[in-house]
Order: sequence, then structure tokens, then C-alpha cells
Amino acid sequence: MQLIYAAASPFARKVRVLAAEAGLLADIELLDTAVLPTTLNERVNRANPLGKIPVLLLDDGQSLYDSRVICEYLDTLHQGSRLLPVDAGRWQVLRLAALADGLMEAALLARYEKAVREPEQQSQAWLDGQLGKVWRALAELERQAAQLQGPLDLAQIGVACALGYLDFRFADLDWRATHPLLRDFQLAFSARASMQTSAPV
Repeated sequence: MQLIYAAASPFARKVRVLAAEAGLLADIELLDTAVLPTTLNERVNRANPLGKIPVLLLDDGQSLYDSRVICEYLDTLHQGSRLLPVDAGRWQVLRLAALADGLMEAALLARYEKAVREPEQQSQAWLDGQLGKVWRALAELERQAAQLQGPLDLAQIGVACALGYLDFRFADLDWRATHPLLRDFQLAFSARASMQTSAPV
């Protein structure tokens, strides 16, 4: 298998962390690339018409996207405990994983607004709206932090990658100051080998 990814992408990091935790990373060739909403990337567009990463290229020529689908697929390939439960706990994990994905998406859109658009084109209202989503997601994750304990699952991976992206691109937000439970979760989770080796530089 081949994974088209960008090292800075929190969604691609989520896939790499899950693959590492499932013991599958050695079976995946990593194809680093750059994707911006204002620049066409033909290799990515051929594999995913939405032009987004990550994309998993399978041995039979099929491609899988987005990160949620890739993670669920990879979770069916390993012999260990499922990282996306199949019992009643599945919906809690999926809900928290979706909240983490939403946090990543809002942070990524805020990043694009500042990094891609010219200063005179930037919208403060847009930035405020996206960062408002980030803060609301953080507040809800703090409220549900107890759900991030226990056996490893997709929600923990997603939340850790979302918080890692905030550290990488929005260090000035200082989210730890007002979210002590998430701070403690991230401190412990970021020590995992899968997080250390996938950290963006």
C-alpha cells in the first residue's frame, strides 16, 4: 500500500499514528507531497477528485479517502484489539473522533486563511468563526476527557493529533492554560512512539 500524505497534515498524522499502533506502518510506502487549496496537485487529484490528503493507494489500484475511511480500513487489517470498537462503545468513539476531526478542519481552514490568502483578502470574521469552533471543541473535549482514558482507540488518536496540530500551527492559543484535563491527556499520549515519529517539524 502507498499513503499520499503531508507531514504537517493532522489528518494524515492520524492515519500514520493508527497504522503504527496497529503494526501496519512497515507495510505502507509513504509518499510525501504538498497540497494547498489554491494549487493543483495532479497526483493527488488522480487518486482523490477532491484533491485532499491523505489518500491510501491499495495494491489492486483502488484509492481510499478520507482519513476516517482509511483508518477504518486499516483497523480491519491487524490482529490486535480494534481501535474502532464494534460493540456499543463504537458510537462514543466515533462521536469523539468526529469532534477531533472538526477541530482539525476548523484549525486548518484558519491556517489557510492566514497562510494562503493575501493580507488584504483575509477575513477576520472568518478567522474568528473557525477559531470559535476550535474553542468550543476544546471545551467539549475537556468536558468529556474521562472518555479518553482506557484502551487505545481512534478517538484518542484523533484528539491527540488535533491538539498536536494546535501546538504546531497555533502555539499562541495556549489551550493548555484553560483545559487541564486535555493538557494531561496530551502530555501522556504524545510520549507514545507513534506520536514521536509522526510529529511535524
